[in-house]
Amino acid sequence: MSARTKARKRALDVLFSCELRDETPLEALERVLAEGERPTTEYTVTLVRGVAEHQAQIDELLSSYSEGWTLSRMPAVDRNVLRLGVFELLHVDDVPDAVAVSEAMSLVRELSTDESPQFVNGVLGTIQRNKVSILGG
Repeated sequence: MSARTKARKRALDVLFSCELRDETPLEALERVLAEGERPTTEYTVTLVRGVAEHQAQIDELLSSYSEGWTLSRMPAVDRNVLRLGVFELLHVDDVPDAVAVSEAMSLVRELSTDESPQFVNGVLGTIQRNKVSILGG
């Protein structure tokens, strides 16, 4: 497993736990760093901070592109994997779009429902295809 794959999985842990503990992503990140629960790479920190910084835009996009699903209705794992995937698609230049989508698919394949990979692929694929217009280019 690559270092970035591990970082994504750890970022998902942090984002998932913040919902369970009713924390913001940054509060959860600070708690994890202070407790030293598990090694947290710099890319994990980048992902969590990036999702936190862009969460309003990310959640708006997810609401728009996930037909028939509200954010609150999505499984928590799917919602947070999608947040990570959208952040990487739109804001991490050194991660190819196909890698961002593939990594998100891998996480939900391992950690979520049988329907999740198809759902996540569809939402991220649509956002990827509309990336230029989303970013205003």
